[in-house]
Amino acid sequence: MEEVTKYLSDYRRIEMLHQQLLSGICVRHGLTMMQANIISFLHNNPARDTASDICELRMFSKAVVSRTVEEMISLKLLERHGDTKDRRKVHLTLTKKAEPVTDDIAVLNERFVDFLFGGFSVEDMASFDRLHRKIADNVGRALRSGVSEAER
Repeated sequence: MEEVTKYLSDYRRIEMLHQQLLSGICVRHGLTMMQANIISFLHNNPARDTASDICELRMFSKAVVSRTVEEMISLKLLERHGDTKDRRKVHLTLTKKAEPVTDDIAVLNERFVDFLFGGFSVEDMASFDRLHRKIADNVGRALRSGVSEAER
């Protein structure tokens, strides 16, 4: 189906646009793409502040996130804090040294949204949000059910 190829291509292009914008921040601040992704994630998702959250929501490998977090702690961009209720959980906090990066990420976020939704009306945004949530729910349901090509 041509639509499937188009949808997958469009989603990939959106991700590529974000990565392209983020690469400017990498150059400006001397960061790797993974370091910038982690700072961006923690800045944009303050309630999701563990390495597991990063892996789950950004679909990065545990090994890469773990190694990058250790680098960032040694660079004093991140601090690690144990959870007071669950000793197995470790929270990550951006340090003051990361603030110039998060300032640039805030600008990047505005530009990214402008690129994606330029010309959208309030009604368009509401429709998009509703339809996007339906798609996300359908995908989540399919993944939870363990759908695979072998099942067809």
